[in-house]
Amino acid sequence: MVSVGTIIWLSSELMFFAALFASYFTIRAVSPDLWAQNTQHLNVPFATVNTTILVLSSLTCQLGVFAAERGQVGRTGSVWNVKGWGLREWFILTYVMGAIFIGGQATEYAELVREGITIQDSAYGTMFYLTTGFHGIHVTGGLIAFLFVLGRTYVARKFTHEQAVSAIVVSYYWHFVDVVWIGLFATIYLVQ
Repeated sequence: MVSVGTIIWLSSELMFFAALFASYFTIRAVSPDLWAQNTQHLNVPFATVNTTILVLSSLTCQLGVFAAERGQVGRTGSVWNVKGWGLREWFILTYVMGAIFIGGQATEYAELVREGITIQDSAYGTMFYLTTGFHGIHVTGGLIAFLFVLGRTYVARKFTHEQAVSAIVVSYYWHFVDVVWIGLFATIYLVQ
């Protein structure tokens, strides 16, 4: 039931991001010179590395889900034995990668503000910060969800099916956020 509810909720989130994409393309269509002038300030190589980190975090998240489905909460053996990692290790790594992504976004925002691209400066700035900012808020929400799942694994005496379902549901959300970013990255950074 939780999985179905999460999928329905993610559908509403999809509509939210579809509206942001529609706004972005509409405003871009009426201001092509503004877009040409401002997209040259984007650091595409940096954003590509940041995107790669986020996309790879989906892989680590899924490896954590596989461990949860096996009922393996913690690692077996050394921390360096990645094959023996459990849900906790994979979700901690995913959390770190997501936090690095958010740090990268903050770094990029600071650089763009230094170059005079702000939310109130122009329609380009407004749409750039709205689309990437709302995505960043969603990533932060996913990071909080990882903390809750990880906290439950440390507090609970026994790993249950419900905890495995929680990990799976968080992974649905994380994969959704990653797919949305791939669309945003392509739209904002590659289609200049």
